[in-house]
Amino acid sequence: ALVKKIAGAVSIPVECGGGIRSKADVEKLFQTGVEYVVIGTKACEDESFLQDLLDVYGEKIIIGIDAKDGQVSIKGWTRTIPLGAIDFVKRVERRGVKTVIYTDISRDGTLAGHNIEATRLILKKTSSVKLIASGGVGSLEDIKKLKSLQHERLLGVIVGKALYEKKFTLAEAIAC
Repeated sequence: ALVKKIAGAVSIPVECGGGIRSKADVEKLFQTGVEYVVIGTKACEDESFLQDLLDVYGEKIIIGIDAKDGQVSIKGWTRTIPLGAIDFVKRVERRGVKTVIYTDISRDGTLAGHNIEATRLILKKTSSVKLIASGGVGSLEDIKKLKSLQHERLLGVIVGKALYEKKFTLAEAIAC
């Protein structure tokens, strides 16, 4: 109900993710009015599930890749598995995924700066997938560093705690 209320209250596209483990979950979210559904753990554990979603929803499915020390972390960051984040991005790119959110969970919520090098490597080692950077942004300088990559497949950056703690305003971030 809350997701439906949010989607109905704003004029911008809404994405929703977290704990989505079934096709029924995905369908319900699209029925609420969200534009994109973010799949993480289930996409990592079940490639046929991912392919089924891509066959039906195409680029409206975004893959959330959470990583620590370059390895994929699943199940709400409770388990790191022996799968490199870059390898996973390449795998989902081959399946036809168009957009990935990459979060370095060791930096998320720390305001310590985004892992620019990991983002740069993902963009270098892939050919078509678009990337949204996430984790660690604590200043406008962090956003400027991401922008300095000047890569057409870097769609944007997720900023959370820095806004909540008023390190800068949304308007200032957008202006960057």
